[in-house]
Amino acid sequence: MHKDLISIKDLSGQDLHAIFSLTDTLKHEPQKFAHRLQGKTLALVFEKPSNRTYVSFQVGMYQLGGNSIYLGPEHIKLGVRETIHDAARTLSRYVDAIVLRTFAHQVVLDMAKYAEVPVINGLSDLLHPCQGLTDIYTIKERLGRTKGVTLAYIGDGNNVCHSLLHGCAKTGVNLHVATPKGYEPDAKIVQESLHFARSTGAKIKLFHDPKKAALGADVLYTDVWASMGQEKEAEKRKKTFKEFQINKKLLEATGKRTMIMHCLPAHREEEITGEAIDSANSIVFDQAENRLHVQKAVLITLMRDKAL
Repeated sequence: MHKDLISIKDLSGQDLHAIFSLTDTLKHEPQKFAHRLQGKTLALVFEKPSNRTYVSFQVGMYQLGGNSIYLGPEHIKLGVRETIHDAARTLSRYVDAIVLRTFAHQVVLDMAKYAEVPVINGLSDLLHPCQGLTDIYTIKERLGRTKGVTLAYIGDGNNVCHSLLHGCAKTGVNLHVATPKGYEPDAKIVQESLHFARSTGAKIKLFHDPKKAALGADVLYTDVWASMGQEKEAEKRKKTFKEFQINKKLLEATGKRTMIMHCLPAHREEEITGEAIDSANSIVFDQAENRLHVQKAVLITLMRDKAL
């Protein structure tokens, strides 16, 4: 596996299998790894606010016997108080790995380029690999397989959608992406995913009709219509995306008993109804819990040389 986790596209099938296998052990036999990262410190460099990413990484390091330090926007001010180059090299002298949650994806690439310790992409405007890994793991945990499963992603072609494209293509999950016109996922990432899908048999399809995308789906998935940094577009997007809501009607359109997923935070009654997120079909909060277990597996994998 690479030194860093920047994108799921960099992971091989063997890497994914190893992460998911380790996640299973961490989830069900956590005591086996209680001291694995003892004496190690993780820097959480966050230019965007967070609930799940922040808490799950901090708790994860604690459960593995290590420490974490939070550096918010007011602390480092990457590219303002000092260059990314200098911040990366300095942090590398203090900590054993860095989680970076930022806006421009180039910031993640630059941090990984100059840091001498592993860098984990905790979210950029382009990708959210920790979420994507968790989503695939959760599907595998629930259904016992990934190949042949059909996931319908309904909403904006955003960073979560991009990481799902990579993750589904790499693991054989069929992915239907339904977006309004003009909000499709990045064309380059779609092409990368189609390339990966050739070797796994995954079928990647784009739609503009959510009902057509949902037909036959084992999983319905959505995210907020306006991501962080797009707040000024929120009202416009509410009108554009109004037919792209996960609700009882769309759930019935799948024609089967379908699971519901959402990466959270959710804007209830916008991209998903409260009835749907709280229904028996929903595995949203199991999915949220799995962020902790998957990220612990990633931390151990990337910090293994130093930890053992």
